[in-house]
Amino acid sequence: MTYQFEYGTVSNPEDAQQLGVIINQCFNDPSPSSWQTYSQDIVGLENFRIVCQAGKIIGGLAILHMGQWYGCECVPMAGIAAVGIAPEHRGTGAVFELLKLTLKELYARGVPLSTLYAATQRPYRKVGYEQAGICCSWEILTNSIQLSDRTLPMQPVIPICQETFYNLYHQKAKVTNGHLDRNHSIWKLVVEPRKESEDIFYAYLIGTESQPEGYIIFTQKREENSNLIYIRDWAVLTAAAARRFWTFLADHRSMVKKIRWRSSTVDPLMLLLPEQTNNIRFSEHWMLRVIDVSQALAKRGYPLGIETELHLEVFDDLLPENNGKFVLSVAQGRGEVTKGGRGELQLDVCGLAPLYTGLFTPHQLKFAGKLEAKATALLAATQIFADLLPWMPDHF
Repeated sequence: MTYQFEYGTVSNPEDAQQLGVIINQCFNDPSPSSWQTYSQDIVGLENFRIVCQAGKIIGGLAILHMGQWYGCECVPMAGIAAVGIAPEHRGTGAVFELLKLTLKELYARGVPLSTLYAATQRPYRKVGYEQAGICCSWEILTNSIQLSDRTLPMQPVIPICQETFYNLYHQKAKVTNGHLDRNHSIWKLVVEPRKESEDIFYAYLIGTESQPEGYIIFTQKREENSNLIYIRDWAVLTAAAARRFWTFLADHRSMVKKIRWRSSTVDPLMLLLPEQTNNIRFSEHWMLRVIDVSQALAKRGYPLGIETELHLEVFDDLLPENNGKFVLSVAQGRGEVTKGGRGELQLDVCGLAPLYTGLFTPHQLKFAGKLEAKATALLAATQIFADLLPWMPDHF
């Protein structure tokens, strides 16, 4: 059976209400106020896209315009969130049509990348997304931290606002592949409790007020008859700040049993712990789609000291503008992209995503059947995309 769909924007309050009912059901959130907060205060109704059948809204998604850091350069990126299709219309191809037309719109607007968290990966792989980075949640018993360095002061921050932490976060994000160049909506989630939440946020600068070296933002929760600290956001820029970070948390041990925070699966912050008492609670991959191959490769940063060329051939069933051969010339940390070349490394747009971010090496992707390449092209790709493991603390 062939289904006909229409794609569009939320144009009136009735559309917003219909979409909210669908999204709330998809994400098991019965609160109308929650949808109102998310759609109006966090995302903005103008940033939702809907799919309709016979004039009736049957699903939608949110677009979060921001950037993502790769190789110390910020690449414009559209985050996709709140993807939902009414249950009676699932399996009809509605989500494919919604994602396809969203990506075509983003390409026309010159957006090079898109990133999302997937409840299930297969629908997103069909439109060119692939695993590209990590979001990892850690846990540690407070009394096992056993660090005691109070050289740096801790400065309470009241009121908590994005401006206080922006520069510190920016310094951390710039050198961390996959970190977001957060927009106002993401910062709002970091520094402000939801209206319907009873959480209290606490924030501290690490170091002097005039020369901070890091920060921590957290809540305190009760779980299984014990207290825990959940770190919502953090940045440490020096070894002294890292030691103070752990000491500050250890000083809660009389009342707080556990600490939870988000980080990479491999993080130098862990090297300061005297024992490996920290455990991963969960780890998931976020997915990335290269929307514009030329722009994405040109805007990314690359390792200094490398001067080489990579001859690519890319296949993209959804966006034909990305099909063909490209030459990526890298020098002085920058990339230049031209059409043509020998096409010595062949891959589809799905395989390009984890190569681009550095989640997997070219040899690992070849092993998984995600690319084919000559030995010289594999060597060039390894040099070009040799970088830090991509991760982000934000979930959207």
